[in-house]
Amino acid sequence: MGAAERLRRTWHVLMTHSPPEPPEEEPAESVDPRAIDLVLRVGELLLASGETTERVNEAMLGLAVAYELPRCEVQVTLTSILVSAHPGKGEPPVTGTRAIRRRTPAFWRLTALHQLVQDASIGMLELDQAHERLAEIKRARPPYPAWLLVVSLGLISASGSVLVGGGPLVATTAFVATLLGDRAAAALARRGIAEFFQLALAAAIGAGAAAIVVAMGNPGQAATIVTGAILALLPGRPLVASIQDGITGDLVSAGARVLEVFFMLAAIVSGLGAVVYIAVKLGVSLDVGHLPTPAAELEPVAVLAAAAISLTFAVSLAVPRNVLTAAALGGGVIWVLYVLARGWNVPPVLAAAVAATVVGVGANWLARRHGQPVMPFVVPAIGPLLPGTALYRGMVELNTGSPEAGVLSLIGAVSVALALGAGVNLGGEFIRAFQHVGLSASGRWARPAARRTRGF
Repeated sequence: MGAAERLRRTWHVLMTHSPPEPPEEEPAESVDPRAIDLVLRVGELLLASGETTERVNEAMLGLAVAYELPRCEVQVTLTSILVSAHPGKGEPPVTGTRAIRRRTPAFWRLTALHQLVQDASIGMLELDQAHERLAEIKRARPPYPAWLLVVSLGLISASGSVLVGGGPLVATTAFVATLLGDRAAAALARRGIAEFFQLALAAAIGAGAAAIVVAMGNPGQAATIVTGAILALLPGRPLVASIQDGITGDLVSAGARVLEVFFMLAAIVSGLGAVVYIAVKLGVSLDVGHLPTPAAELEPVAVLAAAAISLTFAVSLAVPRNVLTAAALGGGVIWVLYVLARGWNVPPVLAAAVAATVVGVGANWLARRHGQPVMPFVVPAIGPLLPGTALYRGMVELNTGSPEAGVLSLIGAVSVALALGAGVNLGGEFIRAFQHVGLSASGRWARPAARRTRGF
């Protein structure tokens, strides 16, 4: 057969036989907008209530898996969250985002939200039921009345004054000064004044009370008053969260939280410094020789005061009622461990880190055993060791002709604070290393970024 004949027959086949139908493409996976809305709202409420970035990530991804959002990605920063689901098959992704404009510690809400995530993860909640549960959590009231949350701040100051050697009169003065500072800061807040100036004013009122006591001829009692007043203002919660975010590799949120801590400390130091400077110029004799130092021996009153600090810290953070006992116990234990370490001539920073690590192990173990978030356990526990006295010492030294010593005191205060945050987080890492799973799948396999490749 010639070439012309083969070409003719091929053309005939092509013209008389229709080509096969292309296979139908499978439809893309469905993306339920209600599921994305639930993930966003839960993440927003967790972050606004004081949870760390890693835990918010885990909770949001847990909900995304529970409600079958395809190929879901979650991004959490300190001020915004984003959720994106990819249907596939050429369909565009579905993305939602929310901004976090206000963050108020509400640790009782963390427990309820994590319970919602756990129930959804094991299939106990339909999507509509999850939305209803979330609405109930948002409408629910704190476990304590509003007046008790305010009074608890004054009780923190009173307990802190007793811890460093103050008596009933000193504790009462610190209590009143803290309440006045808090109410003055609340008045500024209602007028839209930035939080920096609210904290500065509250710290200035506490330091002003101390200066009045010095002017009345009681220099030995001034530092105990201001130590207690500062203690109620120190940023224990954002400190722990910032260090945990940094340790777990979320450097954007960690950097933002560190800046938050820095500005809070700067506000407190500014308020203290202004009052100390004015007092010195008016001739009020401020002497760092009168500043209190931690007890070298274990005293029952100091241990009880440390437990009271953690208990009242827990109330001010609105932790669930069933956590109060553990919070008070943690405060007593961390103080006992710190004093024992100082008695063995361990430096303050290392002593604080060791005590915080031991308490962090216990707090994380309790939290995981009861299926609850760990922040309500660890944040109140570090309250007794927050460096109020060191901050006051630094400002007195800066304003009385010893700037080098003042800078060293401030650096020491910041170092102790960082040691506390790192210690409690190290305790959590110890627990994670020996548990397969935890809250919201937060076990040892929940951090793929933590596993490194060597030699590649």
